[in-house]
Amino acid sequence: MIDRKHIGSESPPRSVTAEAGRIRLFAKAIGETDPIYTDEAAAKAAGYRGITAPPTFVHCLGTMDVADPFARYKALGIDLGKVLHGEQHFEYHAPICAGDELTYRAKISDIYEKKGGALEFLVTDTTVTNQNDELVAEIRGITVVRNG
Repeated sequence: MIDRKHIGSESPPRSVTAEAGRIRLFAKAIGETDPIYTDEAAAKAAGYRGITAPPTFVHCLGTMDVADPFARYKALGIDLGKVLHGEQHFEYHAPICAGDELTYRAKISDIYEKKGGALEFLVTDTTVTNQNDELVAEIRGITVVRNG
């Protein structure tokens, strides 16, 4: 069982730069063909400061581009073999463009169970701000842990 004392705990802030090459590679990987994601002139013509990031890039850059993307589960004593991706929600407030310095702040906002404890749910809310301390995105992730 995940100890409920972790509700409200926050990870240290983490900053990363949204690099143009990574944005282009991500756009290619997801099959995105809109040139605002790969061509600076097209992005600027569309009103952006530069190449802009496809919507879910913010999640991949912030949570998967780390030395150990599963460290938080290990720290909570969660068996990785019992982890399932439950839900993911995104709310976007401003575009992310190449060169932006993004800071991620993650907080465990809830831990609850269903089916008599056979399933536990870990809810993590993450805010993402840019170099101007402007909120660019809010991410809610729900992880399911199978017990027993």
